Amino acid sequence: MKKISRILVAVASVLIGAIFIFPLWRIDLQAPQYPEGLSVLIWVNKVTGIPKLEIVNDLNHYIGMQPINPDSIPELKWFWMVFLAFLIFGLIVAAVGKKILLYFWFVLYALFGIYALYVFWKWEYEYGHNLDPHAPLTVDPFQPPLLGKLKMMNFTVIAYPVLGGWALILAGILGFVAVILELKNK
Repeated sequence: MKKISRILVAVASVLIGAIFIFPLWRIDLQAPQYPEGLSVLIWVNKVTGIPKLEIVNDLNHYIGMQPINPDSIPELKWFWMVFLAFLIFGLIVAAVGKKILLYFWFVLYALFGIYALYVFWKWEYEYGHNLDPHAPLTVDPFQPPLLGKLKMMNFTVIAYPVLGGWALILAGILGFVAVILELKNK
């Protein structure tokens, strides 16, 4: 591997480490009765709320959504291990400098990224479609946004990646650039 490719993979691997410090995704809930807004932060191993997750759960109760219980989300128990493995494997790829390891690392990383987004989408789908029919307010099943904006009653829901998520995206881009450089270098 070229020196630049090795550096790119090393930097990508270090960027993956950001998820252990910063959240991956943020879902903001905006409504007139909450001028300061409410937010759900999704981390690699937990879900938190601003100001508190319990407030979001109390609101979700009115439309029949199940409470967001981080302990009931199995991926939060093991996703961190997979990303730690990508971080370590990426550093090994950078140190060893074998193209086949780079290709293997990048393909696995890209596939796992797609899988992780699917899991998040499915998680949101379950919350928006498995509504309690005896809830105080009746709403049609809905798909909370994975990315973007949704108007729900008097709430605007906005979902987007934050620092940890952007670090993972940038790591993937750097890995892709390293792969392209190595493919051109045949």
